[in-house]
Amino acid sequence: MITPSVSNRVIVDSSGWVEYMGNGAKANSFAPYLESPANLFLPSIIVYEVYKKLVREQGMHMAGIFLSQAFSFRDRLIDLTLELSIVASQTSLETRLPMADAIIYATAQHHRSQLITSDSHFANLPGVTLV
Repeated sequence: MITPSVSNRVIVDSSGWVEYMGNGAKANSFAPYLESPANLFLPSIIVYEVYKKLVREQGMHMAGIFLSQAFSFRDRLIDLTLELSIVASQTSLETRLPMADAIIYATAQHHRSQLITSDSHFANLPGVTLV
C-alpha cells in the first residue's frame, strides 16, 4: 500500500456527496470540503456510486445537478488506471476493504489526498477523516 503524506488535496467519499446533495444529516459537515473545489479531487468510481444512488433515491434532476458538478472537475477528475487498479487490489487484500472502497482509498493515497468520509469501513486508516 502507498504511504500517505500530508497534502491539502481532498477526496470526499460517495457518502459525503450523497449527504451533501440530499441535504442529509451530515451535509453541513461535508460542505466545507465540497464548497472549496480548488483542492477537491473526484475519482471516477465516486461519480459512478453517487450518480447511481441519486438516480435511484432522488431522481434524475438531482443526479443531473451532480453530473454538472462532476464535469466541471476536468483535470481534477481521477480515472481508474491499470496502475491504480493494481494498487487498489493490494489495498483490498491488506485492509479487507470491499472493491469500491479499496479503489477510493487507494486513489486517495496514490494522489496524496485526505479522504473525507462518514463510512466506518475507513475507520483507523491513515489519511482518513471521519465526519
